[in-house]
Amino acid sequence: MNASAHIHRFSIEPVDPRRFASLCGQFDENLHLIEQRLGIEVRNRGNHFELIGDESLTRAAEAVLRQLYRETRDNDALSPDTVHLYLQESGLESLSETLDSGGGNQKPVILRTRKMTIQPRGPNQQNYVRSIQEHDINFGIGPAGTGKTYLAVACAVDALEREQVRRILLVRPAVEAGEKLGFLPGDLAQKIDPYLRPLYDALYEMLGFEQVAKLIEKQVIEIAPLAYMRGRTLNNSFIILDESQNTTLEQMKMFLTRIGFGSTAVITGDITQVDLPRGTRSGLAHVTEVLKDVKGIGFTHFQSKDVVRHPLVQRIVEAYDRFDALQESARRERRDEH
Repeated sequence: MNASAHIHRFSIEPVDPRRFASLCGQFDENLHLIEQRLGIEVRNRGNHFELIGDESLTRAAEAVLRQLYRETRDNDALSPDTVHLYLQESGLESLSETLDSGGGNQKPVILRTRKMTIQPRGPNQQNYVRSIQEHDINFGIGPAGTGKTYLAVACAVDALEREQVRRILLVRPAVEAGEKLGFLPGDLAQKIDPYLRPLYDALYEMLGFEQVAKLIEKQVIEIAPLAYMRGRTLNNSFIILDESQNTTLEQMKMFLTRIGFGSTAVITGDITQVDLPRGTRSGLAHVTEVLKDVKGIGFTHFQSKDVVRHPLVQRIVEAYDRFDALQESARRERRDEH
């Protein structure tokens, strides 16, 4: 929580176990949604509640919980959709965003997984992880080696282990990058498997090989080509679309409209490394223009200075940036001459 912590306690009457079960939702999913949306912590024992966070938000959250409890009189199962719509209509999310943006001294973000603890490096990585925790849809855009994909996987594992989501989906477009997929053995899923290796490697590091294998077998972790997302609605999931610079405009729109209630999506990519056929516009380059002013969507732009791999990688990225800038300048001069 970014705002100053305040503990607010209250009780809700009358006591009706059925109605309280409906209020909290299955596996407390309604309470988790309120926590996520408002950036507060919700604890309860029966009809006694304890809210931790900014004072104005905890008092507003009490009003929300009381109103939702009244809704349970006529509603046997209070769904996350209803909670989401009520929070949206009440304007409490915008109050939460205002308080967050006013916070000056933010505590460092730390992610904990089964096998390791991960602390994002530098302010841009810290802001990236905060954005993932605070928004349903997030874009991480920038060069290789800046931790975009690795931190997205870490956030997904963290959310799964804290039961904020029920499954993780790792998605990537099946686009050839100089290699011909058709000559590789196996079906499409097997052909694209090597392209998803960075995602596998991050999962193995954070959860261990055996645990990852078990979760994939149970379909708690699903790894799929982007084409397999068409026609699906993904609820209570953490979805990562990697290498999104290789999506078309239509594919990007299709992916973003698959996201359901209780889900978080992280879209990562580098618009300088597009492998689409010549003349095809990148869906990532396009979507940054379309959604740049849409509230509730987070954008984090990484630069060469954010590279956390070998120092030579940063120098290579910077050299390519300088070369591209010179080439663009030369093209403009030729156009002006003509």
